[in-house]
Amino acid sequence: MITTERVVIIGAGLGGLYAALMLAPRPVLVISPETLGEGASSVWAQGGVAAAMAAGDSPDAHARDTLAAGAGTVDPDIAALVTQAARAQILDLTDHGTPFDRDAAGNYILNHEAAHSIARVVRVKGDQAGRRIMETLIAQVRATPSVQVVERVVAQGLITDNGQVTGAVLAQIDGDQVSQPLALHAPAVLLAGGGSGGLYALTTNPPRIRGQVMGLAARAGAVMADMEFMQFHPTAMDVGLDPAPLATEALRGAGARLVNSDGAFFMEAEHPLAELAPRDVVARAVFAQTQAGKRPMLDTRMALGAAIASEFPAVAEACRKAGIDPLHAPIPVAAAAHYHMGGVATDAAGRASLKGLWVCGEAASTGLHGANRLASNGVLEALVFARRAAEDIAATLPSRAAAELRLQFQPGGQMLDQAAVQALRAVMSDHVGVRRTGRGLAEAITRIRALDKAYGRSPDFANICATALLIATSALQRRESRGAHWRDDYPAPDPQLAHRSRVTLAQAQHLSEERA
Repeated sequence: MITTERVVIIGAGLGGLYAALMLAPRPVLVISPETLGEGASSVWAQGGVAAAMAAGDSPDAHARDTLAAGAGTVDPDIAALVTQAARAQILDLTDHGTPFDRDAAGNYILNHEAAHSIARVVRVKGDQAGRRIMETLIAQVRATPSVQVVERVVAQGLITDNGQVTGAVLAQIDGDQVSQPLALHAPAVLLAGGGSGGLYALTTNPPRIRGQVMGLAARAGAVMADMEFMQFHPTAMDVGLDPAPLATEALRGAGARLVNSDGAFFMEAEHPLAELAPRDVVARAVFAQTQAGKRPMLDTRMALGAAIASEFPAVAEACRKAGIDPLHAPIPVAAAAHYHMGGVATDAAGRASLKGLWVCGEAASTGLHGANRLASNGVLEALVFARRAAEDIAATLPSRAAAELRLQFQPGGQMLDQAAVQALRAVMSDHVGVRRTGRGLAEAITRIRALDKAYGRSPDFANICATALLIATSALQRRESRGAHWRDDYPAPDPQLAHRSRVTLAQAQHLSEERA
């Protein structure tokens, strides 16, 4: 057992690194499962940061759009809090050195994305926001003496004492090998380890983003919220890669259109906003085309032409690697698991239900996203709650000096069975995906329980199974269709269910036992 006075931050994406900087000069230990800057969803984020920066825009208008997209389950107070803070976050990132796109007069160039009533998304080189913001934060973290980063280390559990988190259980990873667990006691733990899109067979998420952090919090007894709401991005590039490259929503904002193999532009018949309809509508339309055997594609030729290479370099490079020339042919697309609106329930300061535990980023469920996240609100939420959690931790705990930690790991830990992981991902895509039924969800619950029983000796697998079970049981309980959650057997929204859901793992397990 090791004890430290450092605040432990689990996860080294945008939220974790920004919180570490906000806590300076308080000593912090950042746990990164990869080399810093690799494997985080933040690096892959092609969207920008939503903020009311234009003269004709306002935080109130941004909040209204957030509420509308969230389909009746957004917390209005949280929406107001986050949108009011958005402009300051852009200015702060600019001060840190983030090279946001600007015009000749120095004004931020704003892009229009789906379900926004006005152009308000601040970007970097079109589709490079996530990568460039992360590069900026990594440089700052490397130069901050109070922040220690340990790489290729994962959290496998939380240490609790009478309902209070007192530390974390860590393990070192080396390829497919994992060390024995190591207990680290700390004064505070901030979870910033991403979402769970990688639980699905078709996903835009990095390979390690499979709900581990949500699962370890749930296994410690934390209250979870909105677990049934998984957002499927409608335009993942369907080119046989895992994870699937992302054809950013900004392409549709720039005029790209969805077309099927029959040559029909199908979105006009689905929604008045056509390609700019809310993500859940577009995702279901794309999924329906796939199911009907009419391969959906994104046609950028008329809207962008050769400009795709300069305005959207990440998309252009992904096309090149896949052997697609977007100047001469549409880009094949499919609906893929992208962003989890659910997670560890937090209050306005980022506190979880367990004392001593804070959460920010996609692992948290703050109430901002509701049933359907508004485009480019994810990065904004991570920034706002990373700051708020850091400020609350600093106000809660006395500041003490802390020596640099030397963590000594021993080999021989329980490895993650990759075949079991792939089986779980198939279950989630087959039965807990874009369109759901009670029968399919019940089947998923049975199979998740069986996989957990067979392979749950691995703490990492137990964590991802916990998250999968929470998603499936929450989806089974919500007998309606709302936002990103669609039930073929309950296709209409139920006004009585226009509220957030909350659940513990114990409750989900009890429900699953009743279904067995």
